[in-house]
Amino acid sequence: MENEQTKKLVRFNLIMGSLHFIQGLIMVFLATSVIQTIAEFQPVITQNFLSFNTTTQSLELASKELFTLPFGILVASFLFLSAIAHGIIAIPKKTREIYVSDLQKGINRFRWFEYALSSSVMIVLISTLFGIYDIASLLLIFGLNFIMNIFGLYMELMNQNSDKIKWGSFVYGSIAGILPWVAILLYMFGTGSLDMIPWFVWAIVGTYFVAFNSFPVNMILQYKKVGKWKDYLYGERVYIILSLVAKTFLAWLVLFGAMQP
Repeated sequence: MENEQTKKLVRFNLIMGSLHFIQGLIMVFLATSVIQTIAEFQPVITQNFLSFNTTTQSLELASKELFTLPFGILVASFLFLSAIAHGIIAIPKKTREIYVSDLQKGINRFRWFEYALSSSVMIVLISTLFGIYDIASLLLIFGLNFIMNIFGLYMELMNQNSDKIKWGSFVYGSIAGILPWVAILLYMFGTGSLDMIPWFVWAIVGTYFVAFNSFPVNMILQYKKVGKWKDYLYGERVYIILSLVAKTFLAWLVLFGAMQP
């Protein structure tokens, strides 16, 4: 049953979903009609493999081009995925009832599935800005980030209405989430010259680092029941705000990062 607090959360989801959607539309417009640099930035995704060289009679690393990545459109899709998730929560009666029922158990499965998709798309795009174009590496980065968020869902499922908190899923999810950044940082520091790294790269890394840590901090405060976080619905509201703020900053930074030399 919906009470006044959950009704406000449903309306809040609708407002936030609208803000994500409007930003996505603006981004598509800029990327396709206004800023040519963004439209032209389409990283070539490759596949690496071993090839036998008949001249040297040895195996050598080779690669082939697979496709180009529509970067600007995919950055917009990052925001559209969030808008769709908020819409699913707020508009259809059936899913709204599931959302409200889950909140009363200390769960929001819609959140974690949306994060699993949207943040995985974003980290793949960030990876290409750092020069990771190999399809195998990108798939692994996407998969690890996806798994990190599914661990977040299992953290809530395992601890619903529980007096003793089980932190295993939180720990394993954190490990899975850190690994893609190990790969990205290896590419970032590969030049050996920190002064060669452009400003927007530092901005993206800094923004993502803050965003990356703000969500688990919110979860910890929820389960430790610190202050206002004793109420699960307060933490839910914070998740929604963090999602909009973090995704807005990150999406626009990444989009304009594509315009840099």
